[in-house]
Amino acid sequence: MPLAACLGQGSKYLTSVGGEFQKIHPKNVVMIGIRELDEGEKKLIKKLGITIFTMEDIDKEGMGSIVKKSLKKLKHVDHLHVSLDLDALDPTFAPGVGTPVKGGLDYREAHLFMESLFDSGKLSSLEVVEENPILDIKNQTAELAVDLILSSFGKKII
Repeated sequence: MPLAACLGQGSKYLTSVGGEFQKIHPKNVVMIGIRELDEGEKKLIKKLGITIFTMEDIDKEGMGSIVKKSLKKLKHVDHLHVSLDLDALDPTFAPGVGTPVKGGLDYREAHLFMESLFDSGKLSSLEVVEENPILDIKNQTAELAVDLILSSFGKKII
C-alpha cells in the first residue's frame, strides 16, 4: 500500500501526502524475493512495468545474480532506499512476522543481499518492517533483523 501510493496509485488522500506528484517512478523499483501476489498487485506491477524477482528466480539464478541484475537495473540512481520486509524471509529463520510463509529467503541469501547493497556504495536509507515480537521465538527474528542491518552497514566475517 505505501509503495503503491508513492507510485501515484490509489486514494488521492494517500498519493498527495507530501505534495501532488508521483514520489517514485516505477523504473526505480525492484522487488526481490516475491512469493505471493494478489491479482490486483499482479495487474499493477505489469501495468507499471516494475521489475520483480520471485523466489523461483532466486532458486534458479542465485541471490548473487539477482542482486547484480537489480543493481544494473538501478545503475542510473545515485541513492538506494531499501524496505526490508521480514515476511520475505523463511519462517525457519524469521518466525516472528505477521505473515510467515514457507519458501522465503534463507539466512545467507538475506545477508548476501544486504552485504551487496553495502558494497554498491549506493545504500542511503533502510527500513525494516513486519517484525512482530509477540510471534517471535526467543527473539530470533529481531536478532536476525539486527544482523541484517549490520550487514547493510558493512559488517563482514573478516
